Amino acid sequence: MPSATSAAAVQPADLGFFSVLARAGSLSAAGRELGISTPAVSKHLAQMEARLGVALVNRTTRRMSLTPEGELYLEQARRILASIDDLGQQLGVSRAMPQGLLRVNATLGFGRSHVAPLISAFVRRHPSVEVQLQLSVNPPALTEDLFDVCIRFGAPPDTRVIARNLAPNRRLLCAAPAYLARHGVPKVPHDLARHNCIGIRQGEEAYGTWRLASGRGRSAASQVVKVRGNLTTNDGGIAVQWALDGHGILMRAEWDIGRYLKSGRLVQVLPQYTTPDADLYAVYPQRHQLSARVRAFVDFLAASFAPASAA
Repeated sequence: MPSATSAAAVQPADLGFFSVLARAGSLSAAGRELGISTPAVSKHLAQMEARLGVALVNRTTRRMSLTPEGELYLEQARRILASIDDLGQQLGVSRAMPQGLLRVNATLGFGRSHVAPLISAFVRRHPSVEVQLQLSVNPPALTEDLFDVCIRFGAPPDTRVIARNLAPNRRLLCAAPAYLARHGVPKVPHDLARHNCIGIRQGEEAYGTWRLASGRGRSAASQVVKVRGNLTTNDGGIAVQWALDGHGILMRAEWDIGRYLKSGRLVQVLPQYTTPDADLYAVYPQRHQLSARVRAFVDFLAASFAPASAA
């Protein structure tokens, strides 16, 4: 009996209804989108809450907000609706127009400056796709079903996901001319140990350890340098600004500092040495490879980044 009751508590039609209600932000707006009256929306919501035995929405005269149970319900409803949509596309509707919910994750600085503008252009081209962009300091665990596409630097070690290389990306050492004028220009990697180096705590990379290589092939030699400094952050944009202010030497992706190198506000340090690459990848679960919206979005990113430079 309990299982039958719980099954009846959640009805398929409720999932889409509640997703629209949450997106609309009010009963009246949801009614307009659904083509029904505001009292009908209120009645449907009340019936849902009665079946579930919990309140999903906090109602006030001016605004509507979700309860913790409502937030959970919405998260699961959107996941189920996305899975149903994926199933339809995987069963042969591969040429369908991209539509439905697309959950995207990217790092803070790169997501704000590069991914967000591309999403704006993408939804203009595909207005039936609803994009949710979440920016985070560290990339999410790929084993969690939280996002449909993650934009990240470096190929993931997990072979259970698809990783499409979008663009090459080098990490470079740099500093402001004023800093180098005061403290001297490093000649070899171990000179960095006596310099003020700006630290970035991100991802799973070893903090305070920089790897530099010289030569190629069999003659290649790698050196590991322990660096330190009096400024540390988890935000790449802040670290770049500190370097521009002349506080020290920074290792940062060419995407972030290329324009400053061209303008002369930053100068490359130890250019004869290379650092580990951090190519740009779009990462998504294998089950999404037939999804029209995921395929269209990743193709759009690849086309957008292909002619791009680090400028």
